[in-house]
Amino acid sequence: MFGILQSHTTHKTIFFLLLSLSCFSHLVGANIFIYAGCSQDKYAPNTPFGGNLNSFLSSVVSSSSQVSYNTYAIGNGTWTPPEATVFGLYQCRGDLQMADCTRCMQSAVNQIRWVCPYSNGATLQLEGCYLRYDHNDFLGVPDTSLEFKKCSKSVSKDVEFFRRRDDVLDDLESGIGFKVSSSGLVEGFAQCLGDLSASDCSSCLAVAVDELKRLCGSAEAAGVFLGQCYARYWASGYYAELSPDSPHGEDMGKTVAIIVGVLGGLALLVVLLSICRKSSRKALSLLHFLLHFTSFAEIITLALFFS
Repeated sequence: MFGILQSHTTHKTIFFLLLSLSCFSHLVGANIFIYAGCSQDKYAPNTPFGGNLNSFLSSVVSSSSQVSYNTYAIGNGTWTPPEATVFGLYQCRGDLQMADCTRCMQSAVNQIRWVCPYSNGATLQLEGCYLRYDHNDFLGVPDTSLEFKKCSKSVSKDVEFFRRRDDVLDDLESGIGFKVSSSGLVEGFAQCLGDLSASDCSSCLAVAVDELKRLCGSAEAAGVFLGQCYARYWASGYYAELSPDSPHGEDMGKTVAIIVGVLGGLALLVVLLSICRKSSRKALSLLHFLLHFTSFAEIITLALFFS
């Protein structure tokens, strides 16, 4: 069904920008795209389903400032036709603060509109949060199907690594909700959807762990995402080496990266013009600083913070 896819001097301005970059860089990490899935069937613009979907996405952002997990059935049992009902849920990673959860969900809402326009169903996973909706009721239905996997290109033949990895994975299996584990230089975390019982969570994580070992073998970092849970591990220093295994997933990630890059560039231009509109010399000075002393990633961080 789904296809996987203001200061008054230049010095004060620069100080404020650097402070923003350092303080909010972790938020960009939470917003990093992992995978998305879009249904093949579409809805037409200006239909009841589209209106209910907009209500759902708006509710997700507002609710995420209060709770890290929620489910919805918008239009169910009302005058709207059954095909107009939107079933959906969202969840933030268990270690995110509420403010960070809201920012992540806002990013997820923006991205899912771009990645899956007019789709009757869509799923989107970011580093820090998860979003899903559909016109069919999937809420509470057991689902351990494989959605996505990520295996590092680096592998290990070290017996001690495998012992430590298995210790971490065994510990993660016993988790309820969100759990973090470590053994030696191996770390990991796992999470189930918020409405799973303890036994259902353990069952889902057991499948995830088995799939990690089967699909990623001796990879030094790996992640498996199932319908209702995920599990990830990495050897120290290898977390960033996780890369999409699926060419389609890579294309989707590149598409989102291009979109974010374009929007980020526009947002940065607005920031520059807004802050330095009274002095072209200040604008040129600040632009020179950004181009010569900050990386592209930092510029995108700034743009996302101000957007």
